[in-house]
Amino acid sequence: QVQLVESGGGLVQAGGSLRLSCGASGAIYGNNLAWFRQAPGKERDIVAAISWIGGHTYYKDSAKDRFTISRNNAKNTVYLQIDSLKPEDTAVYYCARDSNFGASRLGFRLSDYEYWGPGTQVTVSS
Repeated sequence: QVQLVESGGGLVQAGGSLRLSCGASGAIYGNNLAWFRQAPGKERDIVAAISWIGGHTYYKDSAKDRFTISRNNAKNTVYLQIDSLKPEDTAVYYCARDSNFGASRLGFRLSDYEYWGPGTQVTVSS
């Protein structure tokens, strides 16, 4: 059973930075990973994704300037660096892992990912 656990969320002031981490219970080598977020009253949506070899990334247009996704396969961990935080970044952030080994296509939809963490709350005050 694959388990993902996010950490690093919290309450920060606008303009600050956070680094979210997501640890996996098993090896993540060979799996594409992603970060999604869900703001109050809104649907869960992609923020960024990273391919299994780490060389290819996808960012939602609104996340390209301030968000950076990375991974450390040796530590079975994926990260999301968020800079210049804005109140509209307030959301629960979820990491996700796909179920296909070595998938060539990097997905950006909820249905592209099978395993999910419980989420970590990020609250940005103005």
